[in-house]
Amino acid sequence: MLRYLFSFAILTLLLGCKEKTPPPAVARSIPGEVQLLNACGLPKVATQVRELLMKNGFDVVEVGNGASFNFDETIIALRNPHWPGRDALAKTLHTDNVIPLENPLKMVDATIYIGKDIIKVLENEQP
Repeated sequence: MLRYLFSFAILTLLLGCKEKTPPPAVARSIPGEVQLLNACGLPKVATQVRELLMKNGFDVVEVGNGASFNFDETIIALRNPHWPGRDALAKTLHTDNVIPLENPLKMVDATIYIGKDIIKVLENEQP
């Protein structure tokens, strides 16, 4: 009898434990990596832009502050001039300010300097 109770207890434990599966990873649709720098001085704007870019399939690998906070317009500095995500990034940020600044020491495909004009972009993205 004790053996049956022990077997039942072990079976109950095994069947009652369900392994939690992690949510599926979101696949990036745009290959490459992006660095994001706040160059306009508006608080928390880099976080909002990061969310916008990630929602649109970009991999934002670094977020920080620029060397200065006086940029009126957003600028995309291409570190890899052959990056296929260039046009999609410019379209997402509604900017034509794309400058090739190749830098073999940078480990990203593009650096974005967020300007004050990004507020209009973020307002248009609101539901």
